[in-house]
Amino acid sequence: MPISETDLIRFLTSVHPYDSLELSKLQDLAPKFQLLSISSGDTIYERGADLAGLYLVHHGEVEVFDENDMAISILGPRNSFGERGLTRDGRAATTARASAATVLLLLPREDFDALMRAEPAVTRFFDRRRPDTPLQNGLTTTRAESFMAAPPVTCSAGLTCQGAAQLMRQHHISCVCISEGDHLLGILTTRDLTEKLLAEGLPFSTPVSQIMTKNPRSLPPEAIGSDVLHAMMEHHIGHIPVVQNGQLMGIITQTDLTRFQAVSSAELVSSIARASSAEEMARVTAEIPRLLVQLVAGGNRHEVVTRLITDIADTVTRRLLTLAEETLGRPPVPYLWLACGSQGRQEQTGVSDQDNCLILSDAALPQHDAYFAALAAFVCDGLNTCGYVYCPGDMMATNPRWRQPLHVWQDYFGGWISKPGPEAQMLASVMFDLRPIGGDAALFEGLQTRVLASACANSIFVAHMTSNALKHTPPLGLLRGFATIRSGEHRNTLDMKHNGVVPVTDLGRIYALQGKIAAVNTRARLDAGAAIGVISASGARDLLDAYDLIAQTRLEHQATLVRKGAAPDNYLAPSDLSDFERSHLRDAFVVVKTMQSALGHGKGMLS
Repeated sequence: MPISETDLIRFLTSVHPYDSLELSKLQDLAPKFQLLSISSGDTIYERGADLAGLYLVHHGEVEVFDENDMAISILGPRNSFGERGLTRDGRAATTARASAATVLLLLPREDFDALMRAEPAVTRFFDRRRPDTPLQNGLTTTRAESFMAAPPVTCSAGLTCQGAAQLMRQHHISCVCISEGDHLLGILTTRDLTEKLLAEGLPFSTPVSQIMTKNPRSLPPEAIGSDVLHAMMEHHIGHIPVVQNGQLMGIITQTDLTRFQAVSSAELVSSIARASSAEEMARVTAEIPRLLVQLVAGGNRHEVVTRLITDIADTVTRRLLTLAEETLGRPPVPYLWLACGSQGRQEQTGVSDQDNCLILSDAALPQHDAYFAALAAFVCDGLNTCGYVYCPGDMMATNPRWRQPLHVWQDYFGGWISKPGPEAQMLASVMFDLRPIGGDAALFEGLQTRVLASACANSIFVAHMTSNALKHTPPLGLLRGFATIRSGEHRNTLDMKHNGVVPVTDLGRIYALQGKIAAVNTRARLDAGAAIGVISASGARDLLDAYDLIAQTRLEHQATLVRKGAAPDNYLAPSDLSDFERSHLRDAFVVVKTMQSALGHGKGMLS
């Protein structure tokens, strides 16, 4: 069935990213597409084959399969495919078959390459690799919306000056915005009250409209921090409303700028190291959400953000251990405090509970447990006070099971490896992410080396661990969508922790077991796995790019919530993403599912 050039251009204007091209460019591009009619059941290309170009479904249905012939996606009209291989080495990363009579538009490879070189919007859409981002977080790189107070406190123009002053006192602020609906009319500051009301002897009942600054200087949300600073310095003002399309979005004060520039992980670590109580440390850790926003807004990669946030938790833990010893006296025998979970992997975000344990010297006697029980309670209670809530699964040193001499820990790991039942798999998954925090690190070094060697040599244990790792699946719906949570408080959202980063974390742990890799950080495990051949070079590149996108999206979601004044969480509504973002995120999930499938059908999997 031929398609006229007019109809083809009309079709392309309904497909992203072609809808971003000028009409003249579409007119040049349209004749380059080749029309292909594919019968139901026919193969379009096989995995590993050289790709003829980029495919676009005009009508019909295409099913995409991974290397193990497992269906990973069903594509309908306006869906493109083949770009992943084209942007890598030109060979197909999957197999594509028509599952119904289908008409495809094929953009030959040389024309696709030329389009990618000429059009940045096309490149951003089809190149799924995450670019490196600068490790900076200054005013010159951070948008105003990242540190503005939102929503701003507002009042009507008819409110009395006394009422406005009471409003400022109630909210502990130095200004109030006067608005009509979402439209900004003016701004009233404490300086206005002093110089225009009190100094002139006006009655407190004077309406704010008489002394407010009308039509104040404002900036849009996309302004950068230095724009705000320069406006304040040039015009001798201390408050800048943030306005977009006439709508009041927030307010930035000199105090906000000062706080933004003052907050850094180093400052927080320094304050914690000098703290004399958990309560004092809690006042410092309360700044972590704002630090998260600042780091994300500054373009820092997810592994940098989570490492800096984890460093704060490590410092809190070590300071609490010091305070515990000052309170309880010197420990009767050497000990080592270890973290597992996200702290162990150095991957903490704005939402973290605590997972920890104690390894005691084999010189420990039963009567010594009272001391270490008190030390564990002191530290775990202190961590909870600082916002690292108690572990729901009781994986903490306060549980006697996780506060044992070294030889008991050796028996634990030996038992889990020799008899990998469901509980053993779960516990081993947690405990293989152990990282020393404070105490005698020598208690762990020999244990880790022996456990990795023993685990790697036991193919049955690795097989069970692999099966357990594949229980967390990416939230993919076959019909080019997402499998969101179906009911409850978080209905219609994606769990970016358990169905987002955890599947990659689980893969990294298995690669570490197979390769006897000592690293516990997920990204470090993937890098090391690629270096020694546990993962193919191309698979590692794809998985790292997918992980970067998933983890970065999770952090950006948390930062957005903090900016809105809400607590950070892991539940992202797909509707909050653009079509572009949804497409890339889904492709990242497809990569993770493909790697899970490869692991499940490869070495170390139960048949």
